[in-house]
Amino acid sequence: MRAAVLHSATGALLLTTLSAVPAGGTPNAVPGVVIAAERAAAAGIDFGACTDVPDLPETMECGKVGVPLDYARPNGKRIELTVSRVRATHRDPHNSKRRVPRQGSLVFNPGGPGASGLYFPLIGMIPEWKRIGAAYDLVGYDPRGVGRSAPLSCEDPKTFFKGPAPAPTHPSQTYKRERVARAKAYARGCAQRAGDALRHYNSLNNARDLDVLRAALGEDRLTFMGASYGTYFGALYATLFPSHVRRMVFDAAVNPDPAQIWYRNNLGQSAAFESRWEDFREWVALHDGVYRLGRTSQAVLRSYERAQAKLAAEPAGGKVGPAQLQGTFLQAGYYDDYWPSRAEALSAYLKGDPKLLIALAAPPQEAAAEAENANAVYTAVECNDGPWPTDFRVWDRDNTRLARVAPFETWDNVWANLPCAYWQAPRQQPLDVRTGPGELAPTLILAAERDAAAPYDGALEMHRRLTGSVLVTERDAGTHGIAGGPNACVNGHLEAYLLEGRLPARRAACAPHAEPRPAARADQASPATSSAMSLRRPV
Repeated sequence: MRAAVLHSATGALLLTTLSAVPAGGTPNAVPGVVIAAERAAAAGIDFGACTDVPDLPETMECGKVGVPLDYARPNGKRIELTVSRVRATHRDPHNSKRRVPRQGSLVFNPGGPGASGLYFPLIGMIPEWKRIGAAYDLVGYDPRGVGRSAPLSCEDPKTFFKGPAPAPTHPSQTYKRERVARAKAYARGCAQRAGDALRHYNSLNNARDLDVLRAALGEDRLTFMGASYGTYFGALYATLFPSHVRRMVFDAAVNPDPAQIWYRNNLGQSAAFESRWEDFREWVALHDGVYRLGRTSQAVLRSYERAQAKLAAEPAGGKVGPAQLQGTFLQAGYYDDYWPSRAEALSAYLKGDPKLLIALAAPPQEAAAEAENANAVYTAVECNDGPWPTDFRVWDRDNTRLARVAPFETWDNVWANLPCAYWQAPRQQPLDVRTGPGELAPTLILAAERDAAAPYDGALEMHRRLTGSVLVTERDAGTHGIAGGPNACVNGHLEAYLLEGRLPARRAACAPHAEPRPAARADQASPATSSAMSLRRPV
């Protein structure tokens, strides 16, 4: 389960009381947060040129914020978070003579765990975000462990991309034993490389870091937008620090029920991907005149399975096997603007031209270090956040049953999370996310009804737990992350909330955005580029 994206009209830009006891041993470590926040408020952020991030406009600034590695020991070891900012433009895109007053900082997290938000401030260049960028300083950052913020690693990046590889939907016992051994080795690698620090990469600390960042930005109350996994630790923040919240947007909300963190959330996600896989195949069948992959969903599935068999026998370009094929088509389950390129790649491959499939699916070796880091943070945070079954027989039982009805993503999801069965750091008990009447400023939850990466029941659960929240649903749509995308209705609610503090009734619905148009020929990959899109499993 991994990082969400923010969409533009042309595609994706990637750009108080705690019941749990943290690994440090002190309930809440609230005094540590207070100390760190006071220190950050006094120091501020010395923003300057982003010298180590190439090809950025001059309007983008970067700086550092120090946070405790362990909030139970706020005067102990500190790590630095890298923060980026584009100042509010004050320019009304619809009235050049009107100066827009600044409303403070809008901090964004794209999800993951493990995704970088460093490029988020560039979103203000897109038409759908210009009104928001006029009123807010747009602020992104690398959370702890990510990118330029004390990066975490679990294995040599040179060995991270393993391909071509198989992707059996009903794996043999021999294959399962191989994957168990690999998961154990990965968990050992995380423990050996990170040492005692490993336990401190978790969602509670991400929420605490967010309060320190708020203070460093000089904000008495936080305006925050989290997507995908970012909604989870945003909800932790809302529970821990409700009086510090000004406005919060939860885009593609995940289920914050402690019983779901994270093993059961992954089971629910695998089931949801089967429905979204069906949506994609039905769209391809509808456009059989373009792609010639079959006139029914089942016929398209047979075409996909033919490609799987061919790649198992002879990987495309020596790099793309069944696992790489599955990963590429999994991305189509996240974002329907990927549908045309994936359908065209499959069509061309079965006609004897593998170039587009190789371009889309071959592991990008130049991004190996970034991808390995993102995967390490993803694994550490999810494994640290809550209890996981430690007996593979439980995983085997639950997912064998699930794979009978949802074969597309089930076992791939298992292998991604299985190191948590053998994790060598202490586990947390998840916080019971919940706010009472009047405790929290009204918040906005955005959800697509057929989102597979963050199934819709998670948005309903978030809505129930955050008193006073409002849920806006994009009906009959499944794109993962809908803020600032092609749906004018959704964007209208987002702007009304962020710019005016205005919300609809307790729930509101928007008609779905238009499905993508088929492409007679897709000559390149979809227009999403950035760290988060290299992550295969958004929460």
